[in-house]
Amino acid sequence: MRFGLVDNIVELSRGERIVAVKAVSLAEEYLADHFPTFPVLPGVFMLQALVEAATWLVRDALDFEPGVVLLREAKNVTYKSFVKPGNLLRLEVTCRRFAREASDFEGIGYCQQAEVVRARFGLTHVSLSGREGFAQVERRIAEESRARFALLRGGQAESSPAPAGSTETL
Repeated sequence: MRFGLVDNIVELSRGERIVAVKAVSLAEEYLADHFPTFPVLPGVFMLQALVEAATWLVRDALDFEPGVVLLREAKNVTYKSFVKPGNLLRLEVTCRRFAREASDFEGIGYCQQAEVVRARFGLTHVSLSGREGFAQVERRIAEESRARFALLRGGQAESSPAPAGSTETL
């Protein structure tokens, strides 16, 4: 099963900052088990949503060149509240350090204007093109990532801010 936790990119400043949203729906399978009588977005998914938003920031800044972007470390992760089905998790991620091979970020997740998660984390950017037999794989990953990025930006391929106007609940 493959998860895509960013539903929309609301704002993007190339290599600096991204604002994205995750709409939590009761239709998401994992909520049946987490928890059956009190479904909430798992904390690890809140962190992963911040990481995914930062990954889009990296991909855009490096023109979709790194085939793989991995979480290197997570520090000072704090959870302050639950995110329930019907809520939007607003993800605000700021780049603290950016280099071709790695980057560091600070991310905050908000639900209805209240902070629900905060973390500092680092990503490693791995290019596959220099490895024998992987150039075609990296091209396919780049093509698929560009297409998904355009959808998340509402059809906008450029890094200019997307129109705001998202609401906090569905």
